[in-house]
Amino acid sequence: MSDTEVASTAMTSDAAPLVTREVAATCLGVKVPQSPFLTETRIERINAARYEGQEIAGALHVVREDDRVLEVGAGLGVVGAVIAMNARPEKVLSFEANPELVPVITALHEMNELGGRVELRNQVLFAGAGRPETMEFHLRNSFLGSSLLNEGGRPSRVVEIPTVDLAEVVAELQPTVLVMDIEGGELALLEAMDLSPFRAIVIEFHPEAYEVKGMRRCKTILREGGFQKIEDVSSRTVWTCIREDAVS
Repeated sequence: MSDTEVASTAMTSDAAPLVTREVAATCLGVKVPQSPFLTETRIERINAARYEGQEIAGALHVVREDDRVLEVGAGLGVVGAVIAMNARPEKVLSFEANPELVPVITALHEMNELGGRVELRNQVLFAGAGRPETMEFHLRNSFLGSSLLNEGGRPSRVVEIPTVDLAEVVAELQPTVLVMDIEGGELALLEAMDLSPFRAIVIEFHPEAYEVKGMRRCKTILREGGFQKIEDVSSRTVWTCIREDAVS
């Protein structure tokens, strides 16, 4: 059974996730609180550092103590917290559009005393002109299936999430590393954003959302932006790459 197949939760559509102070799992020193988003399979994967393992390995390979990390798509908060605790960058600023994940991530930050090192914002980053005040976000039983996209008109609960201008965030944070996993939204963001501020990028592609052609387009954008894939910590769908002029 895949991780996606075991991801459904018992929450009702109008219920907030029940997060406790109980430690359900630990990943590279980061304690993960019990919540309805955790299944036995996911707990095992977190304990073994295999949950988002490629992203974690890639980030720990490239993030340095003088970096400022922009994380787009925080998920359960594990990746950003592992980066903050182990790579110890100056700051991690995490964005997560799914409002149901916010209390889970907040509890994780509090449990690991990361409040001063990781900041979480429940907003959608928007690059380019014509930014709307809000964007529709599609909530589904599986948080892995929740997305800004609604391929095939699948059933979902729609919520409006406030947007923020990516250029303004970059000017504020002055990030040097980008970590992005937004369930298919990365293609549109890559096509509109300026990659020049970043020294390194860790990104998960989602060809199921935009087909192999879209994944190839993402990779082309990265190459044209001067980024070189680091083979040892990359795969077909998760790339860790560094700007060629930053390779030591």
